[in-house]
Amino acid sequence: MQTPTTDTSGNTLPRILIALLKGVLYEENDPALWQSLLSLQARVRDHMALLGLELMLDEAEGYAWLKSRVAEDGEPELPRLMVRRPLSFAVSLLLALLRKKLAEADASGENQRLILSREDMLELVRVFMPGGSNEARLVKQVDSSINKIAQLGFLRKLRSDEQRFEVRRILKAFVDAQWLQEFDQRLAEYQQHVLQTQPEGADD
Repeated sequence: MQTPTTDTSGNTLPRILIALLKGVLYEENDPALWQSLLSLQARVRDHMALLGLELMLDEAEGYAWLKSRVAEDGEPELPRLMVRRPLSFAVSLLLALLRKKLAEADASGENQRLILSREDMLELVRVFMPGGSNEARLVKQVDSSINKIAQLGFLRKLRSDEQRFEVRRILKAFVDAQWLQEFDQRLAEYQQHVLQTQPEGADD
């Protein structure tokens, strides 16, 4: 594949900017646009900096996204274009468990694609729920978490089987070791609270 060196079409740069503002840009989804991003990334960074955004690009993994740039000392703080959305405990729990599964897959040297079924994710979460939890409520909660995580772009439903999902590797960039450690502490506190109070349901 020939890598473009200039923005000769006149609309390649705008297409890249729009794609990034809409969400994560994956090499596998649009190889030609990805190659254009690699060749034009300096210009992309300059344009996004004007909006207070920073281009995050992982060439080895094949994805790129935007995050709000931290203002340096003396710089005025710009309004946030990328909105932060608080996550429920149930969603955070499943994200942490999926991140750990990715780490385990990497350590084992298995296929880079991590595929999990809906039942696999249900079992991951069930371990952390109190005994006697309402099964129907738990299933509904996990399904809701799966849908939310898919909307965030960390899960992709397989076309061949709607009950199976690919865990997107960009999750590694958003859930780092520090986040996992902090969440593990919260999880330990939650489990201790469960043992003491023995709640009737599994709601967060």
